[in-house]
Amino acid sequence: MASTRPPRTEPAAPPARPWLADQPSRFMLLEREVEQEFRPRMLAALQDKVNAVEEATRSTIPSCPHCAKPMRPHDSRSVTWLAGFGSLQASVQRYRCPQCHDECRPLLDVLGVEPGRISGSLARLLALLAIVAPYSLAARLAELLLGITVSPMGIWRVTQRLGHAAVAYSDQLSRYHADSRSQGTPVKDAPAAVVLAVDGSMVGMQVRAQRRRRINDQPLPALPAVKEGHFQEVKTGVLLLPQERVETSPGRQSVLRRFLVTCLGNADEIFRHVYAQLRELGWVGTDTVVVVVGDGAEWIWNRANLFVRRCEILDFWHALEHAWKFALLRYGEGSAQADGWVQQVALDLRAGKVEQVIARLKRLRPKTPELRESLQSLIRYYSENAARMHYDEYLRLGYGIGSGAVESAHKQVVHARLRQAGMRWSEAGARHLLALRVLLLNDNWVLLDRLRMISLHTSAD
Repeated sequence: MASTRPPRTEPAAPPARPWLADQPSRFMLLEREVEQEFRPRMLAALQDKVNAVEEATRSTIPSCPHCAKPMRPHDSRSVTWLAGFGSLQASVQRYRCPQCHDECRPLLDVLGVEPGRISGSLARLLALLAIVAPYSLAARLAELLLGITVSPMGIWRVTQRLGHAAVAYSDQLSRYHADSRSQGTPVKDAPAAVVLAVDGSMVGMQVRAQRRRRINDQPLPALPAVKEGHFQEVKTGVLLLPQERVETSPGRQSVLRRFLVTCLGNADEIFRHVYAQLRELGWVGTDTVVVVVGDGAEWIWNRANLFVRRCEILDFWHALEHAWKFALLRYGEGSAQADGWVQQVALDLRAGKVEQVIARLKRLRPKTPELRESLQSLIRYYSENAARMHYDEYLRLGYGIGSGAVESAHKQVVHARLRQAGMRWSEAGARHLLALRVLLLNDNWVLLDRLRMISLHTSAD
């Protein structure tokens, strides 16, 4: 007999609405009051300092960079730009060389600003928001955190200009260190060994040649569908010192310090950036062993010979991944036999018995063509990488045997910002964001203070 549910009784009194204060706390109101009072004063003080620089600049006649002759005043006009405290203005003198017809505006060069643009520390702060959040969300954060109202497109422009400057600096630094006559950081205290883990991660790319443009009040046209193959690999390298690994819990290690290198380009480019970073850090001396950890991709091993003293390591977990493929095919999904078989392979590999593992695999006699093909692929993979699978020795030396550092780096550098739902990128836009994210994650964001923003001549996303 079906049980009857007792009738639901409503409470005698209606529910109370959650309580909210009538206004923000007294301290928050005081904070806002002080900001509103002193913000105009700070803007006025900054304007006075700009005026002083303007007067000092007028007293100096620039020389032509080509013919070295004094340039002549051509005209003067008032310009404005946006900073953290508000809009600033100055009367900018333009000079022209009568012989070469070159022009310059010394005041703008000295200040490092552009007419009508977001400049200074505000530009760096907006770019910082844009590399951790989509541009529309970054615009909202700018209003909440900085008290600045700026459009997503305004933040996009700032980010592209600073990202362009960061990419240009990185490329120039790589070319500098590629020249044997260049000087790197002194290497007298270079470490005995440096670990380099390298890997790639795919990013969705745009399929249109030009940016979409809004016509009058019509909505933007839909993006074309992403066809198969419209992806590009972001290559990332992680540099760390073996002695700076610490065990945070049993069987789990973390690194105290690491340096990231990334690029949206070919394999040669990522290794050029890696070499430049090593020289900048002073981590590559004549006796330094560069420990290259990879997943078996040929493009990694083919370029590891850039380092004369090197140790190549096949990532232990990728080695086991290949063993699992064969085991699941042989014993079936969820099989305890498969688990036990792979566990034995793992124990033997960690003990440095790669040759014994290969010999044992060769003695197997699979009955189906599919199993035979899978087994031969596993034997071939282990045989080709046997010299990179002396895991007992690598563990003894403290090199580590996994590429977890670079897998983690992919999530932080690429996935967290460039692989959100529906995101697709132009090459320029992806390069710019990657360069800025690497500066942040390498704790080198202050480098942007010494880079001049580059004007955008072409559109990018």
